[in-house]
Amino acid sequence: MATAKSVISYAKEALLDELYATAIYSKLAEHYEGRDLSRKFRELAEMEKNHAKFWSEFLGRREVSVEGVKVSRLKVSFWVLLFRILGLGLTFKILESSERKAIEMYSEILDSEELSSEEREALKKVLEDELIHEHTFAEEESRFKEFINHVRDAVLGMNDGLVEVLSVSAGLAGAYGDPLYVALGGLIVGVGGALSMGIGAFTSVRAQKQVRLGVLTRLRVAAKYAAHILIEKVTKYMVKRGLREETARVIAEEARRRGVLDKVVAEEEYGIRGERLENPLRAGIYTGLFYAVGAFVPLTPYFAMMSVSAALPASFIMAAFMLGIMGFLIAITAELSIRIKVAELIIAGLGSATVTFAIGRLASALLGIEVG
Repeated sequence: MATAKSVISYAKEALLDELYATAIYSKLAEHYEGRDLSRKFRELAEMEKNHAKFWSEFLGRREVSVEGVKVSRLKVSFWVLLFRILGLGLTFKILESSERKAIEMYSEILDSEELSSEEREALKKVLEDELIHEHTFAEEESRFKEFINHVRDAVLGMNDGLVEVLSVSAGLAGAYGDPLYVALGGLIVGVGGALSMGIGAFTSVRAQKQVRLGVLTRLRVAAKYAAHILIEKVTKYMVKRGLREETARVIAEEARRRGVLDKVVAEEEYGIRGERLENPLRAGIYTGLFYAVGAFVPLTPYFAMMSVSAALPASFIMAAFMLGIMGFLIAITAELSIRIKVAELIIAGLGSATVTFAIGRLASALLGIEVG
């Protein structure tokens, strides 16, 4: 349960968050002027403005100054620019994550004994608004579900290529003094890896799709000629979820009448949704192509024929920058902590490369290879 001190701290944080949300939604409304989204963003901005007023008055009643709680125009401009770069799909993902954090914080404050009954009721209304926001974002985000999944696949493929080739090039840099050898060695590994990853992804997704299509076909046949079997299954699913058997059977019969009995069983028992079956060729191309893109990043300084002593740190810096971007995108699409994921990718990627560089230097010393 939140203490009086933590409630004040939460309230200041909430006020700042609401002020930022108001400013960002207003800017986004301007950017999408003339579209239905503009209206939605303006409505959200107005809601957040009212929430900010609630927190300002909340702190005022406790004689807590809010003069230091101000919005940075630079930060707002940065976020708006980022949203424009990422596009609507990832923008909604970020906004949904932000609303979820606000909901968690407000629910914790509601459990505190520091609120008056009037404040508790007002905060419940604020929480209700935030839940509506999250639902709005989830609805809009669903339109970009396929795009978001492709972004995640592309980023993961790029990350694999970058880390593997960074490690290989670092190892070669430790063993050889010629940047051309490092560039060619890394290029061979990158091309081979891209082909391997692309073919592997195609084969894996194709096999998975064939298995799932087989399951869907069997369920469609069962729904047509032995519906009573699937009705029993759906009834059991609903009973396990806490419904009475009579109600569960009514739901199962309704599913049969609407022709979705097989779809319900497919999703409940096998976790399969027909519209979500991935395209094998597209998966292979995405994985292979972005693996190659990631692989090329750490090789750029070597292809520029920089000396190994200059190319190695340049390669690490470029890789760290790209790993940070990929960590950010993975965190958004997978709903993870951005800071933790970015740090995780950078530490793992550069750590792996550092170890292979040390192995390369050891090999150079043992084999008597001169490093320039």
